[in-house]
Amino acid sequence: MGGCAGSPRRLSDSEGEETDPAPRPPLQDSQGAHWKNAVGFWLLGLCNNFSYVVMLSAAHDILSHQRTAGNQSHVDPDPTPTSHNSSSRFDCNPVSTAAVLLADILPTLIIKLLAPLGLHLLPYSPRVLTSGICAAGSFLLVAFSHSVTISLCGVVLASISSGLGEVTFLSLTAFYPRAVISCWSSGTGGAGLLGALSYLGLTQAGLSPQHTLLSMLGIPTLLLASYFLLLTSPGPQDPRGEEDSDTAARQPLINNERSSPASRSCLLTFQGLLHYIIPLVLVYFAEYFINQGLFELLFFRNTFLTHAEQYRWYQMLYQAGVFASRSSLRCCPIRHTWVLALLQCLNLAFLLVDVWLSFLPSIYLIFLIIVFEGLLGGAAYVNTFHNIALETSDEHREFAMATACISDTLGISLSGLLALPLHDFLCQLT
Repeated sequence: MGGCAGSPRRLSDSEGEETDPAPRPPLQDSQGAHWKNAVGFWLLGLCNNFSYVVMLSAAHDILSHQRTAGNQSHVDPDPTPTSHNSSSRFDCNPVSTAAVLLADILPTLIIKLLAPLGLHLLPYSPRVLTSGICAAGSFLLVAFSHSVTISLCGVVLASISSGLGEVTFLSLTAFYPRAVISCWSSGTGGAGLLGALSYLGLTQAGLSPQHTLLSMLGIPTLLLASYFLLLTSPGPQDPRGEEDSDTAARQPLINNERSSPASRSCLLTFQGLLHYIIPLVLVYFAEYFINQGLFELLFFRNTFLTHAEQYRWYQMLYQAGVFASRSSLRCCPIRHTWVLALLQCLNLAFLLVDVWLSFLPSIYLIFLIIVFEGLLGGAAYVNTFHNIALETSDEHREFAMATACISDTLGISLSGLLALPLHDFLCQLT
């Protein structure tokens, strides 16, 4: 991430020589470069979030079963689960799926909190390479693990990959036209849909969770290819070249204070971001409290879907909503993201009451609510970063984008911490 003061720059390596954010030389054909960068950032968003989404989709399988004789993996080869807590009306696992959420998000939170302190000193290429290696390691470790503990270590690797990648690629967007932010966001939404749908589809087709995870090893390779082979050097271009028509009337979050100390400039930038950061924290807190705290407890016994299948469908429908809204920026920009936070909190309250009272008669009503939940979450994400890019002055944009991406991770982490005791409390109900 760039410093808070000074003009946007390329990252420098340890010897002080300039290195391009993207390793390829600039193309003569600017239109071709535009499309390559747009596709490149879409694929980076897709690949970066893929392992994170798959681990959440596999959370119920990771925690549901003990290793049986002849099974090479802790992840159960039989997609049909058995009841774990017959005394509870919720059919609870011994450990909440929020445990997988925490393993999948806390390393990301640590990376994002530490990133402003010195991650910008490391060139982009080693960061991307590390992210790809960790993603591949996560699939291998979870697929071949023999215990929940080892599986959770694999989930941690997925978290490191996703967190390092997100802070890297969002910072990288500061060197490109603003259109790549929409491409990146759409790609991350695509990761949610493709990750959840591929895990659901392959397991529903009879493939074991272990072999399903191994079939996804091509995604980290695609991540590396997208960065090293597809992106072009940004070159001398105006990152504000594709502003909305009303952008000129908007004031930057802070003034151009080149004479101010860097620390004060950082603080002023952060303060200007708070009216976007706080709603995004609330949105992600509410939706992941639903996803990892309530999904497992929204269990309908009188349906054709097993408990594990219901959980996978919930994850897939949520990600479908996220993908649709993260791809909707051009047709439906939203300025006041606090409205999305309010609606998401109402979603959480409604579903929490349903878990307690079980008053909804059909799983299809839950399906509709979950799609709506995903639409709100995706819209909050893409509009938050789009608005920040529009309102932050050029010399602070790289820092602002990297700092704001802490918001979703913080909200998710808080939701996981609260979902664990809630799971234990509700599972004691008969």
